[in-house]
Amino acid sequence: MAVELLLLLLLCGSTISEMQPIHKSPPGTLDFGFVPVKTYDTHAYYEPGPIGILFSIVHSFLYVVQPNSFPQEVIRKLAQQKFGNIQNDYQKAIYYEIGFIICAALGLLFVLLLPLVGLCFCMCRCCDNCGGEMHQRQKKNADCRRGCFATFLFVTSLIISIGVLCAYAANQHLTDQVRGAKHLMYSNFKDLRIFLNDTPGQIDYLVSQYNTTKEKVLSDLNNVGPLLGFRVQEQLGKEVRPALDAALAMAGAIRETKEALENVSVSVEVLQEGTERLHANLTDVKAHLSNTLNDSACSAPQVASTCNMIRNSLHQLNINANYSGLPSVNLQLAKVNDVLKIDLSSLVQKGYTAFNDTPDLVMNQTRNILSDIQNVLESVGSNITSFTKSLPVEKIIADFTMYLSQSEAYVQDYFPVVEQYDFYRWLVCLILCCMVILILVFYYLGLLCGTCGYDRHASPTTRGCVSNTGGNFLMAGVGFSFIFSWVLMIVVVVTFVTGGNVEKLVCEPFEDKTLFKVFDTPYLLNQHWKNYLSGILLKNPDINLTFEKVYSDCKENKGIYTSLHLESLFNINEFLNISMYTEEVSLKIEHININLSGIILLDAPGRQNLLNFSSSGVDGINFAAYLTEINKSITKVDLLSFANDLEARADQLPRGALENALKGHANSIRTIHDQQVIPLEQAMSTLNRSIRLLQKTSSELMEKVKNVINAVNAAQLLINNNASLVIVQETKKYMDMIIGYFEQYVNWVKESVTMDVAACKPIANVIDTAVDIFLCSYVTDSVNTFWFGLGGCSIFLIPAIIFAVKLSKYYRRMDTEDVYDDSVEQW
Repeated sequence: MAVELLLLLLLCGSTISEMQPIHKSPPGTLDFGFVPVKTYDTHAYYEPGPIGILFSIVHSFLYVVQPNSFPQEVIRKLAQQKFGNIQNDYQKAIYYEIGFIICAALGLLFVLLLPLVGLCFCMCRCCDNCGGEMHQRQKKNADCRRGCFATFLFVTSLIISIGVLCAYAANQHLTDQVRGAKHLMYSNFKDLRIFLNDTPGQIDYLVSQYNTTKEKVLSDLNNVGPLLGFRVQEQLGKEVRPALDAALAMAGAIRETKEALENVSVSVEVLQEGTERLHANLTDVKAHLSNTLNDSACSAPQVASTCNMIRNSLHQLNINANYSGLPSVNLQLAKVNDVLKIDLSSLVQKGYTAFNDTPDLVMNQTRNILSDIQNVLESVGSNITSFTKSLPVEKIIADFTMYLSQSEAYVQDYFPVVEQYDFYRWLVCLILCCMVILILVFYYLGLLCGTCGYDRHASPTTRGCVSNTGGNFLMAGVGFSFIFSWVLMIVVVVTFVTGGNVEKLVCEPFEDKTLFKVFDTPYLLNQHWKNYLSGILLKNPDINLTFEKVYSDCKENKGIYTSLHLESLFNINEFLNISMYTEEVSLKIEHININLSGIILLDAPGRQNLLNFSSSGVDGINFAAYLTEINKSITKVDLLSFANDLEARADQLPRGALENALKGHANSIRTIHDQQVIPLEQAMSTLNRSIRLLQKTSSELMEKVKNVINAVNAAQLLINNNASLVIVQETKKYMDMIIGYFEQYVNWVKESVTMDVAACKPIANVIDTAVDIFLCSYVTDSVNTFWFGLGGCSIFLIPAIIFAVKLSKYYRRMDTEDVYDDSVEQW
């Protein structure tokens, strides 16, 4: 049942995880959100607090006792029942346990010898030996010896006090942690319930996110016009748009040509009429000026030279350019007007419009296929939903929940028993501590009474009651030391051997995962199974599933599908082969048939219109004749300069009628320039621009028109014949994008199943709680600290006995004492 629940976690998501990625193009990113994951309450980490210092000291002591590495080979042989076949196995085991063996042997020796020594000591004192005789010899250094013995006993008692405090703290710490373990266990049970209850919801979430993929696919399919149509249009537009742009530019050139021809025609007419009038006016001015110069006033010697100079310059007042001989452009203008009767721009715009309607054309021609694809997508969704509903998820969850409830009930029933037995243990350990405390009380009372009641002036037989009581307390402490010490050492040896080996053989290997490597030894736990864990869980011992890998993955909170290698149990295509549906979608998309032959970029009248323009004769205009006359000035001399010179010479004449007449002629010449020459210059400028525009337009006109027509024909041919290739290419890209959404869904499901769905952190927490926290941190560390403190007390009881026996002689009241004869002393 456990395996079935674990396998369900990937059933819907991983059923598509084996589909191989077919397409490489990256589609738009889909947002599937986050798999709903609840936070687990259990924190499988223990911080012992101040007592952790004692734990560290004990760990260091155990390392000194047993510095050897974990005996993997010995443990493997023991598990496989092959231990002892070779003599070397015993040597390895003894070598590993040599530290414990030596310490245990010393402890047993202590247990055997100390009671025997105590018995001999008591019998010896009863015979007035070993300090039993109530007689004290006088010695000069008696005070020094008494002080040293008291100091040594006090220091030893302090060390024993520290040891008993450590033992008591460890004993109380273990009891406190056992009582608190109930909350920790319930927290683990709660996390396991969350683990079981949330798994179906996570599976449902993975399945429900298929709708995100489906909606995105349907959205893109409904927008096939903007998506696929624009792509096709963009590819075809690389040739179509330049061709239409060239045709549209040629239409604009036709209009410009017409305007230029009209300007040439009008400008030539204006220039011809204007030059005739200008010639007549200049002739009149020249005649009047000649009459003035023929006046008798010009015969005077002082003005004759000036008049002659003016007379000699009269021939400059004449027309320079002859526009009457320029060829007419009316024939070309008429032909261009005939060309313009057909609006080429509107024809090109129709081509633009037809080409821009490609997305709508694609949309209209793919309606049937879109409905088929939508039916396929609905079928995929319904199959996934029906398949997940057919899985016995609820039954498996119910079975596991029942098993979990039974386990929790079992713990609730027997945990009070554990607490009761822990109370008995605590009481026994407390009694052991009280034994040591009783001995310490006698020693401290003996030191107190002996030190306070001692009188150095009193003889040994006259010592006070307080001092004598102190000595009796010390001997009582010695007596209880012999009585209790062997009992204490038995407890120390038993707990030392047990707790030390648990620390070395379980806790330390568990921390560095060496213990898992032993469990992962092939054929270790079952001689027929290579991998025990996969044989138990997956019924296939050949699958490489190790305790270490499962624990590490669960410790990292990975999905149970990854941790247990569940992919080895499924042939995904037997359950739900999504690739079959994607292939069907691909085939339907590939069979999209889009016909763009209805797009007409430029019809026959438009092409003929271009040909008519090329044969309009614009390129036959005699541009050289025009440019020759245009480059000439209107008059041979600048009339303004001539008028200014005339007026300047008139100023050189004496004032009178001649001067005034010449100035009047100068003003008439200026008037002619302003009223006739300037308009003619403007007309000539217009003619210049128009002729040069016509010259530029007509340059290789036939070749230009042919190029435009060829470009339009090539673009039209691409649409009619080769558009299918472009459509196939763009359809393939469009299909890649659609299939890419499915690939995103598959990859997201795989990642979610690997990391998020049924994250097995609670399983690792249960193991950590049972082994690392409860067994090692709560029990083993506390037991080891207890025997460490109690063992120290037991060992230091030996020097305490010696010092107490020696010191009691100085406190107890003696029956006899040394007496010295005064006469002998005086002699």
